[in-house]
Amino acid sequence: MIEGITIKMMQPDFLLWRCLHSGPLTKDTVDQPPPGNDWPEFKARNDPLLTKLTAVYGACVVVVFDGDKIVGQLRFYPKFICSMAAPGPGLCLQQRFPAGPADDLVAQRFPPLEELEDKTLFVHCLMIGSPQHGANPYQRRGLGKAMVRYLSDWAKASGWQAIEADAYEDLDIIYALTGQAGKTFWEKLEFRVAHIGVEAAFTQEIDFVKTLRGQAAARGLSPADILNKYRMRLELI
Repeated sequence: MIEGITIKMMQPDFLLWRCLHSGPLTKDTVDQPPPGNDWPEFKARNDPLLTKLTAVYGACVVVVFDGDKIVGQLRFYPKFICSMAAPGPGLCLQQRFPAGPADDLVAQRFPPLEELEDKTLFVHCLMIGSPQHGANPYQRRGLGKAMVRYLSDWAKASGWQAIEADAYEDLDIIYALTGQAGKTFWEKLEFRVAHIGVEAAFTQEIDFVKTLRGQAAARGLSPADILNKYRMRLELI
C-alpha cells in the first residue's frame, strides 16, 4: 500500500460517472472530460443511474483516494441489475448501449436487496491509476486487492451472499483495455472458478487479438487458453 491512500465507497456528492482511462480524477476535473466522445450524453445518463443504484443498494463503486484524487475504482452491481442490461455486459459507463447502459435502465424498478432471490454482486470493472498510460505509480501496490477486500467486508455486512467477477488469463493488454483483472488475481483473494466459457471477441482477427496472442505466446500459453472466460465466485456465507 501507499502512504496517504484511503479507500471508501463513492459518495453522492462526487459521482464517478466516468472512468480513469485519462488518469486520476478530482471533483474539479471529473466534469472536464477530454474532447470527443459523447461525454455530455454519457453524464446525463450515468449520473441518475449511479444515484439510484446508490440509493437502493447503498453503494456501487469502491474508490481509492490519494489526497483529493481518485486513483482507483471498482464498479460493482447486483447480478440482477446486470441481467436487466442484456444482451451484453451492458454497464460500461463510457460506451453507448448495448455495451453501455440503455438510457431507460434508470426508469426500471430496482428491487431492494431483501426481494432478490440471488443476492450476488457482480464486479463489472476494476482499475488502478490509468492502465493505458506507460507510467502508473499506483499499479502493483496492493490497491486492487485492498478494494476487493473492502467490498467483501461491506457486502457481507450488508447482507449479500456472494461476489462474482469475470476474468481471463493474466495478460496485460486485457487489463489495460477492459479493466478485468486476471484469473490469478481473484484466486489469491479466495475466489474460485464457477464456470469456464469462451470469449468470442478473442477469436476475431483484429490488432487487439494479435497482441493478445503475442503476450500469451511469450508466457507459454496455448492459443486455446486465451479464449477462456472465467466466472470467479466468492461465497460470503
